[in-house]
Amino acid sequence: MKTLWRRFWTDDQGQDIAEYAVMLAVILVIVVGTVQLIGNNANNVFSNVASSIQ
Repeated sequence: MKTLWRRFWTDDQGQDIAEYAVMLAVILVIVVGTVQLIGNNANNVFSNVASSIQ
């Protein structure tokens, strides 16, 4: 049992997966924020164009 815990403690393969998960989460937050910002701005532009046409 002691060797099993030592192997889990010294094995750093799982850290790679955690690092990739954190990077993916950060990228997703940036993408979602950007899409929301662009979506709101695009909606305002189209609304202004539509109201100026009428």
